Amino acid sequence: MNAVTDLSRRRLLQLFGAAPLLPLAGLSSAALLAGCGGGADPGVPLPVVTPAPTPVSFASVSFSGMAAPNLNNAAAMATTSVGSSMTATFTDLSKVEFKLAYQPFFMTGDLVNDGNGGKILAGGYVDINNQPIIDTTVAGKNRQFFSDSPDGTSLLTVPNAKVAGVKGNTVFAVVQFEYTTWAQDGTTSMYGRLPSPIAVLTLDQDTTTGKLSLVKYHNVDTASVNGLWITCGASLSPWGTHLSSEEYEPNAYLASTDPQFKAYSKNLYGSETAANPYNYGHLPEVTVNVDGTASIKKHYCMGRISHELVQVMPDNRTVIMGDDATNSGYFVFIADVAKDLSAGSLYVAKVGAGFSLDPAASAAPLTWIKLGSASSAEIRQLANTLKPLDVMDVRINDPKDTTFTKVTANGRVEWIKVMPNMQKAAAFLETHRYAALVGASMGFTKMEGTTVNIHDKIAYSALQNCQGSMVAGNTFNVPGNGISIPKALDAGAVMMLNLTGGQKDSIGAAIDSEWMPADTKALLTGEDIAADDLGNTANPDKIANPDNLKFSEKMRTLFIGEDSSQHVNNFLWAYNVDTKALSRIMSIPSGGESTGLHAVDEVNGWTYIMSNFQHAGDWGGIHGKVKTQLDPLIRANYKDKFGAAVGYLTAEVSQIKLNKA
Repeated sequence: MNAVTDLSRRRLLQLFGAAPLLPLAGLSSAALLAGCGGGADPGVPLPVVTPAPTPVSFASVSFSGMAAPNLNNAAAMATTSVGSSMTATFTDLSKVEFKLAYQPFFMTGDLVNDGNGGKILAGGYVDINNQPIIDTTVAGKNRQFFSDSPDGTSLLTVPNAKVAGVKGNTVFAVVQFEYTTWAQDGTTSMYGRLPSPIAVLTLDQDTTTGKLSLVKYHNVDTASVNGLWITCGASLSPWGTHLSSEEYEPNAYLASTDPQFKAYSKNLYGSETAANPYNYGHLPEVTVNVDGTASIKKHYCMGRISHELVQVMPDNRTVIMGDDATNSGYFVFIADVAKDLSAGSLYVAKVGAGFSLDPAASAAPLTWIKLGSASSAEIRQLANTLKPLDVMDVRINDPKDTTFTKVTANGRVEWIKVMPNMQKAAAFLETHRYAALVGASMGFTKMEGTTVNIHDKIAYSALQNCQGSMVAGNTFNVPGNGISIPKALDAGAVMMLNLTGGQKDSIGAAIDSEWMPADTKALLTGEDIAADDLGNTANPDKIANPDNLKFSEKMRTLFIGEDSSQHVNNFLWAYNVDTKALSRIMSIPSGGESTGLHAVDEVNGWTYIMSNFQHAGDWGGIHGKVKTQLDPLIRANYKDKFGAAVGYLTAEVSQIKLNKA
């Protein structure tokens, strides 16, 4: 056996026969491809000195995409369909190909192990006292609500973790459940009316194959943070915590009469008036314990915005935030202390001349307005002592009073006035309105996922749609704010932002970060089309309505998950930032959304691509040609459309090249 070979042919085939995960970390071509040497010929003398072999290591990854499914194979449209492969290339130019496949941990609504000898409902909803919230909409069929919309997921390890039932390596995943679409009667909308659950999964990682198996499901107690509100995307912090989200912050001025918020409060607290809107729209952080339980806190000092997904930069202080709203903006938080988001400064961007969705165009410069500095404890106290009218006077009609300023925020034109000595409260509790007031570029639509390419110092940000407030002449477009495109691009775009240090804010004060976005330009765009034979209104061979973004440093690949009302099936894409190759690697059940994306370069030597989906069979106008055929298939696959899968992309080798001939 070659000196750097640690697997025989027989052993290699045993591993691949067990359907291993993607073993990119620490993998060498020799370990995969070298064969066993034969017995030595006694008539031939052995050399006295054998040169050391040249180390061979992993070099790059490429993906071979799959075709979009169609009605010639309706079953593929009604499930998670994977027909793609991944090729790992090594420094000696040898290659190994992996055929990709999807492996779920569970489907929501399943009864899974709770780690205490009992069972727990996956994705199940509980109130502030951790008691099940019951769906009573169908007489005689009362049942606990469970989510059809799993979203943000983080795969992580904890030093010295020990959980009963784990035979291999102990690995954890934190998964959050954004909402459930309908009550079981099929007509009562439940969107935003239930407190979002969040769970820790204890996973047993097979030391031979890397396969992950669910051992324990633990619901995180969120009572200490007043429950969670519409938890969408998530990311893993560099220090190993799960950074959650609360998008579409409730309008504090309308909450008392808003049926959605009143129902949320009723389901959480048992009272329509108990919940305080200022406790929602913040950034929750989950810390997993060695036993598979967890603690949670909310950071009130990072702006009360439509938190979609944040990305912490390598300095462990700078946080770039997605803001999933109409009239959204680029927000950055810089923590006072590394690895501690409990205090810091909040900034919002002003977009300079030249903003464009043309990838060939030059980048538009960004400058930064400091909104304020605060601690989470300080803002939480304000949230629980102030009423909305204590902070800001907000009118929907022009009061004809020069002390008010006309702004456009959250898709509304308003006239606002900050109350005396309430600038800090306004900055951190009414962040969208205050940012518009101070002149920020609050003109983006549906700013979704954010991720970072550390090597190149580039951040990526998804714009699910480029419409409404982004379009010149639209009611909600603000002339002069730097965001103005000549016509809508409904299919959206992925933007790239160069990251630099040495920047100053709008009043000339130094910004203490080497990772601030300096400009923004389009990287990838979708393409609107007239409806095709299947019903797609965006080119199915390009991205449409990008949402989840995650970048893999090792694979040099930007993974893009769709939340598309223009693709009949939503897709998960892989974009190589060096070769510019875009590959479709998975199709989501029709009517569903690709969620829970997390590209994990290494966990104990194995590589994972976490991926969930939500609300399969949530039919829209584009599904008219497929709905009749697909609806019964999706109902059969996913608990009458109430279930959704939480899982990951795995692989098996489809071809092994054992020599270089």
